[in-house]
Amino acid sequence: MIYAKSAVDNVSATLMPGVYGLLGANGAGKTTLMRMICGVLKPTAGSIRLNGKTIEELGERYYTHLGYMPQDFGFYPDFTAREFMLYMAAVKGLDKKQAKDRTEALLHMVNLSDVADKKIKSYSGGMKQRLGIAQAELNRPSVLILDEPTAGLDPKERVRFRNLISDFAKEKIVILSTHIVSDVSYIADTILMMKQGRFLLQEPMSTVTDSIKGKVWELLVDEKTAVEYSRNFSVVNLHHENNMVRLRMIEETAPREDAQTVEPSLEDLFMYHFGEETEGQDVWDRRL
Repeated sequence: MIYAKSAVDNVSATLMPGVYGLLGANGAGKTTLMRMICGVLKPTAGSIRLNGKTIEELGERYYTHLGYMPQDFGFYPDFTAREFMLYMAAVKGLDKKQAKDRTEALLHMVNLSDVADKKIKSYSGGMKQRLGIAQAELNRPSVLILDEPTAGLDPKERVRFRNLISDFAKEKIVILSTHIVSDVSYIADTILMMKQGRFLLQEPMSTVTDSIKGKVWELLVDEKTAVEYSRNFSVVNLHHENNMVRLRMIEETAPREDAQTVEPSLEDLFMYHFGEETEGQDVWDRRL
């Protein structure tokens, strides 16, 4: 017998200009949802609409509004960045003057002008990611879809990339899918959290952690107690301090009398909803 699972199940959202952080564990349905928005996959039910019209009604016009940077973007390694951008501009229907002007402007914006005539195969991961977002912006899209854009980047490149996204996000819808929670917390206006193909929540960044206020605790314990607590409580972080261990945990009530409540973070919220998906390897083992 074959069992079918819905990757995206009864999802509904109305998006206005701004940055949306799409969060969820692996397999939550994020990439499937983004491919549906991009027209790569067709929903078996429901529809994707832009300004009230479906993808089918808009036809080819829909794609003129869209910029997409998939998780595994396929570059032509023997192309230079400039050649690649001009090629993508042609694919997107820009005329020669538009293609040249946008290519030069975007390569400058993503800080690749100095290496624009070098082959892409010589680029670092961060340079390729910057080129990826540049090609997504070629047609000045009103909807920009970025699937795991900072995966594999070092901290410096991630900061640079977040700043680029903020620059590109003016007056358009930006959907940023990632499992790197800190990237989202810096730039997102709204959080969309998915689990098992459904939205758990759609909340402004300013209030998204309100649901777990009073449930995040810190306490200082010895190492033996830390090992015990990490196996029996929802410990999300631990830090060694002078032969003691500071634990951060999420519990409905205080784990013991000297535990102190602390302000919850977006990472705490993520672990509150997805912590059970890391079972089999406790926090103590992961942090050492």
